[in-house]
Amino acid sequence: MRDSVYLLWIDRLRVMMMVMIMMVSWRCVLGLENINPIFFDEGLSHLFGEGNLIRSPDDRSVRLLLDKYTGSGFISSSMYQHGFFSSLIKLPGAYTAGICVAFYTSNGDVFVKNHDELDIEFLGNVEGKPWRFQTNMYGNGSTNRGREERYSLWFDPSKEFHRYSILWNPTKIIFWVDDVPIREIIRKEEMNGDYPQKPMSLYATIWDASSWATSGGKFAVDYTFSPFVSEFKDIALDGCNVSDSSIRTVTGDNNNININCSVSDQLLTTNDYSTISPKQGAAMRRFRERYMYYSYCYDTVRYAVPPPECVIVTAERDRFKDTGRLKFGGSHKARKRRRRNRSTPVVTADL
Repeated sequence: MRDSVYLLWIDRLRVMMMVMIMMVSWRCVLGLENINPIFFDEGLSHLFGEGNLIRSPDDRSVRLLLDKYTGSGFISSSMYQHGFFSSLIKLPGAYTAGICVAFYTSNGDVFVKNHDELDIEFLGNVEGKPWRFQTNMYGNGSTNRGREERYSLWFDPSKEFHRYSILWNPTKIIFWVDDVPIREIIRKEEMNGDYPQKPMSLYATIWDASSWATSGGKFAVDYTFSPFVSEFKDIALDGCNVSDSSIRTVTGDNNNININCSVSDQLLTTNDYSTISPKQGAAMRRFRERYMYYSYCYDTVRYAVPPPECVIVTAERDRFKDTGRLKFGGSHKARKRRRRNRSTPVVTADL
């Protein structure tokens, strides 16, 4: 009897240890606290690519497929006036040239001539070459003043899920990879309408971008490798939902609608994902020094005077030519060749 009780206790202890290990692993991938994933039906809708959007039985994840007939995508069911948009994402592997997987916010369907947009776009590559990605911001239709930055990653995004997030509040925008802030845009008065100010929807898409995505269009999508599958799970939408009647009031003879987002905005400026700690700030600097290979802020051919939100960092600027691209020998790849016997450097806020 005593042996049976002991064995039962041991079994329970093993289960508890496994749960703790899973929780630690989950924390490493999740990166940030205060993230509240939703079910697909709670806040998302099919956008395009009938049959190429596959939802999981538990409604917590979705696969987006690209084949020779169509890509696919989903959209948030509502628009948000500021928000935190986040998802665990796993990208296709092997040959992915010409593919673009995008996780972004936009209101282009509503404000056709003066839309706002915040982008994370993953750009595929030939087999054996890594995925690259870029971030961008448009405000009030400022597409002729793109603010893109381009990067590589310190891991293979096709091997496992990583969390990618966009914070947008009244004063700042932060792009996150796991718990590492990779880019921060502080709103400046001089930006005027170039800072996104109108409600936006969340989008996720996979599509054929053969004309530009890989080496400027040199390599196209090869559909003998299709279907290409990108996976999204534990998607979070936190923000001021403009379809929520509790924040909307109708005033005046013209039935003007006022949206009160003060409560939501307060949360979006105080949660952990809206603040960069000193440790995270150091991780961001390491990331940008090692993995950023283009920045509009250092592209003096395009912008003789850097846009007002640019913070010129001498250590970054010295690595770039006047086109905003890395000088020869200035990339992290060169450093890795010199350190080929060492393990790949990891960027994490825990370092």
